[in-house]
Amino acid sequence: MQNIYGMTRQELENYFLSIHEKKFKALQVFEWLYQKKNTHIESWSNIKKEIREKINENFSFEMPKIVRIEKDSKTRKYLFELKDKNFIEAVVMYHDYGISLCVSSQVGCNMGCAFCESGRLKKVRNLMTYEMVCQLLQIEEEIENRISSVVIMGIGEPLDNFENVMNFINIINDPKGLAIGIRHITLSTSGLVPKIQELKEKDIQINLAISLHAPNDELRNKLMKVNKVYNISQLISAIKDYIAYTNRRVTIEYVMLKGINDSKECAIELATLLKGMNVYVNLIPYNETNHMEFKKSDRTTISKFCETLKKKGINVTIRKEFGSKISAACGQLRSKEVEK
Repeated sequence: MQNIYGMTRQELENYFLSIHEKKFKALQVFEWLYQKKNTHIESWSNIKKEIREKINENFSFEMPKIVRIEKDSKTRKYLFELKDKNFIEAVVMYHDYGISLCVSSQVGCNMGCAFCESGRLKKVRNLMTYEMVCQLLQIEEEIENRISSVVIMGIGEPLDNFENVMNFINIINDPKGLAIGIRHITLSTSGLVPKIQELKEKDIQINLAISLHAPNDELRNKLMKVNKVYNISQLISAIKDYIAYTNRRVTIEYVMLKGINDSKECAIELATLLKGMNVYVNLIPYNETNHMEFKKSDRTTISKFCETLKKKGINVTIRKEFGSKISAACGQLRSKEVEK
């Protein structure tokens, strides 16, 4: 049985047409589910009883379960248990400008980045669309507030789950769905070049973030297995094509690893690589984990790296640290639960 939270409005329209009903019923269903947050189908007063019965017969309303919440002053981390007893996690971050949510797109991850806790436990499966949508719905209910922006950079490689992620974006962006503005949705990828090209063709105006983390192939090969398949030259070419096609600035994510990729030489090499591109670099203080040998670059080193990039004409910011006291590293809460 298909889960109703995994259906785009167009898919629901097709469903109603298939049962010889008017397609505007899909709009009414979306309003009950996402505007009124009402799952008590018997109270859907503008939908006939026989149609409600068909919806009940054909669709599940089941959601993943929140099984643990860790909190600090500006962050909440959620552990979800899925129907098949797998675990995923999501993180809420409170900013001056609103509340953002980082969602997972897979159970585990096969990218195997050397510094990343998510990839230490391999990919089990892709998340279904509804399992992504329900992360947002249940967290909005728990915090009793509206999520204003979404980043798809939790556990998993979003572009390795392309169709479900595109449907997720469709539902949360739909004005009768969760109505999150398309430019308030960010997708982060480790660099699956063919999928970046496929995303480009969609031309959906989301924010694209590229996990680069190294300025040359030798270093990136050591940190990120994906680079052995799609090297930096291929990735930069794909980014340039994406920018030219969509006219959107791309974020370059660069996690700061002590003594690995944080030297002045790395900064100069990175600036040379990105010169003239419509990008900005987001320097990310590393969240340390017991299972990884990597350490976080100190503040002075990060500041010097940032200044070197600025002097070379690169737009750059240093990401504010969130959740350092609550299993902050992506995948850390899940791995604790799995290894129990």
